[in-house]
Amino acid sequence: MTERRSLAVIGAGPAGLTAALAAAARGVRVTLVDSAPQAGGQFYRQTAPGLGARRPQALHHQWRTWERLRDGLAAHIAAGRVTHLTDHHVWFVERQFGTPNDTAQDSDSGSFTVHALLGPEQEEPVTVHADAVLLATGGYEKVLPFPGWTLPGVVTAGGAQAMLKGGLVLPGRTAVVAGTGPLLLPVAVGLASAGARVAALVESADPRAFVRQARVLAAHPAKLAEGARYAAELARHGVRAQVRSTVVAAHGTGRLEAVTVAALDGDGRVRPGTERRIPCDTLAVGHGMLPHTDLAEALGCRLDGVAVAVDDEQRTDVPGVWAAGEATGIGGAALASAEGRIAGLSIAARLDSRTPERSSYAPAAKARAGLREFFAAVDTVCAPPAHWTEQVTDDTVVCRCEEVPASAIREAVDELGAGDVRTVKLLTRAGMGWCQGRMCGPAVAGLARCPETPSRRPFARPVPLGVLAREPGEPS
Repeated sequence: MTERRSLAVIGAGPAGLTAALAAAARGVRVTLVDSAPQAGGQFYRQTAPGLGARRPQALHHQWRTWERLRDGLAAHIAAGRVTHLTDHHVWFVERQFGTPNDTAQDSDSGSFTVHALLGPEQEEPVTVHADAVLLATGGYEKVLPFPGWTLPGVVTAGGAQAMLKGGLVLPGRTAVVAGTGPLLLPVAVGLASAGARVAALVESADPRAFVRQARVLAAHPAKLAEGARYAAELARHGVRAQVRSTVVAAHGTGRLEAVTVAALDGDGRVRPGTERRIPCDTLAVGHGMLPHTDLAEALGCRLDGVAVAVDDEQRTDVPGVWAAGEATGIGGAALASAEGRIAGLSIAARLDSRTPERSSYAPAAKARAGLREFFAAVDTVCAPPAHWTEQVTDDTVVCRCEEVPASAIREAVDELGAGDVRTVKLLTRAGMGWCQGRMCGPAVAGLARCPETPSRRPFARPVPLGVLAREPGEPS
């Protein structure tokens, strides 16, 4: 009997789950590796079981889709087709050559070793071997600094949502939700529905700009209806929306007490005299998301801008490696699921030395094309204010890990001649801390007036020296 070919799926969000189910249903032996204690990713983040949530569906959108994914995963695990590894933090994926399964550089599979650290302290090493790898690593929030953004009480928009979904915790009693992008709506609605008073929803985009995208938006009535439902919920809770506006400063002694909001002109600059102070104890702020590409970059996968480049089957240019979901471009759960299904079907066929029938994933491909177009239009409108750096004072901390202020970055550029993020990093230590520039990278690039470029790192997360010191081939 021929041994089933194996797939390691990294990430158990919508893309990873959908791909794992599609591949397992077609005979592939799947190992689903995820850092969370439960499957679902950020979109379907589950409440800790010990909290005894009576109506967890009230915190979620597309709950029936989640139930289908959850039940499908449970069935495949029970049948032995899927192994689900929780609390496994992947730090490196190693591609090995010269093995029986890796017969050619351009083959559709290879031999891979996924290196992970187990548990909350991330010290126990674990390895997973597979013939193919799917990177479904998701994305992370883009946050731009402003005076006072390091005060306790200032959180990311996704962070506020994660606290509510995962811990049934309100970050505060009076909140302002600010920034730009589609995530602000569900965050504001979620906080208001859970009992917080949302004093304002501050969106920097100009709604009139959506008119120029009318053709694309009209092709997605379900998305428009979803937005209308959120707007109706905000109105029901008495949440006031301020558009073409931005938070210019957060205030407080020891913790957040208020924010200053101002209107923006047509060029994205603050209009003098429009500043207004809003008392609050929580500010949930976000300016969109960026793809997680660390593992892909370490494998040598080509990037398209800041996202992993893939073909029509979600294959990267590294044989045996596929990518799906936010890692290939930010577009939400429905797009991630469509990409995951395409990837899962492609992997199952390619590991069986077949070319997948395009008809098998035609509906998913159609959904993918439409959703990519939709979110490209949204991204065009929901861009951060063009002149946000003008509101960053010299004493504003930009790199929180290394406590680097804006003045140091400006000095590196204007006086020391730095012309790229790497040189700024070497001169100021901005981006050398625990997060390795994930939080401050966009801000440093903006202040340095240079493009945002992903920083290729050898490892996706910090690794204990004891793990690295193991001899090659030593069991872990």
